[in-house]
Amino acid sequence: MGHDAQGIDAVLADFARRPNVPMIDDHLREAMTLCIERGLDRLPVPGSGQTLLRWQQLAAVGGIDLALLKLYEGHTDALAILQELACAPFTEPGIWGVWAAEPPSARVGVSARNGDEVRLNGRKAWCSGAQQIDYALITAWTADDQPQLVAVRLDQPGITIDAQAWQAVGMATTASVDVHFDSAVGHCVGESGAYLSRPGFWQGGAGIAAAWYGAAASLARTLHRQRQQGRPDPHADAHLGSVDAALHGASAALHACAAWIDAHPEADARLSVQRVRAQVEMAVEHVCRHVGRALGATPFCRDPQFARLAVDLPVFIRQSHAERDLAQLGELLAARETEDWSL
Repeated sequence: MGHDAQGIDAVLADFARRPNVPMIDDHLREAMTLCIERGLDRLPVPGSGQTLLRWQQLAAVGGIDLALLKLYEGHTDALAILQELACAPFTEPGIWGVWAAEPPSARVGVSARNGDEVRLNGRKAWCSGAQQIDYALITAWTADDQPQLVAVRLDQPGITIDAQAWQAVGMATTASVDVHFDSAVGHCVGESGAYLSRPGFWQGGAGIAAAWYGAAASLARTLHRQRQQGRPDPHADAHLGSVDAALHGASAALHACAAWIDAHPEADARLSVQRVRAQVEMAVEHVCRHVGRALGATPFCRDPQFARLAVDLPVFIRQSHAERDLAQLGELLAARETEDWSL
């Protein structure tokens, strides 16, 4: 045969590990700026009596483009947080983000506090949209190891962006990069610990599930249009029926959760939110599987919006922590005297 003793995997190892080409989509900032100019970012805050309306808007943007939704959700979340904590650190308009990931290897510390102004040092990971936004709310840590929410202006000395580690294909253009702080100026938002203790923390956590839902519903609409126009195909119709059942259940769960939050705006919404996130995640994974099997390769290769949603959504729903979140839900239920499963 004449084959080299080295296996093909060893011969092509460098090729397999080649870096993905960095991607920056200037259209994202343009689209986000347009949303702000048209007032489309002025959503009802969670628990205001119009929580469902807020989630419907998140779902609508999610069904258009998930990279845009990532910017839009972060911006509208920041506006809701600032309103809830009664803070307006900057007067100039701009695009906001919220960076609250806390991996053990990346931490930002607060130092040299003067009133509400502080200096920030350290590295923040998973900073979505850092190359496209103007302001960020970040979680940082005080000298006595207490969490503090801080607002920062990104166009200042002492802030640098490192995008080398971002190798995503799905959600590539949002670039959740590392940001380094070297004595950068920040402004405290709320008291220490207020970010996590406020009712809006868990209320806002369900909004992302509405965005998952919107993207899945958009993929499902492609299947629905194909079944309206295509030749008779009972297998494709079965996939459509399965998709409809999953989406209908997820929609009902989102409606019920929004109504509960509006009826209990100051309550701890964790149980309701953990439930609805789990329900929507399962529905989304079901929809992705059945839509792909029903439609085949064509929309993945020839429909730009469908193709982006299809590659972005499996990455985006990993904002759920899968079995870890389910374990937390089970732990909450196990601590309750009743399970509340009566019809």
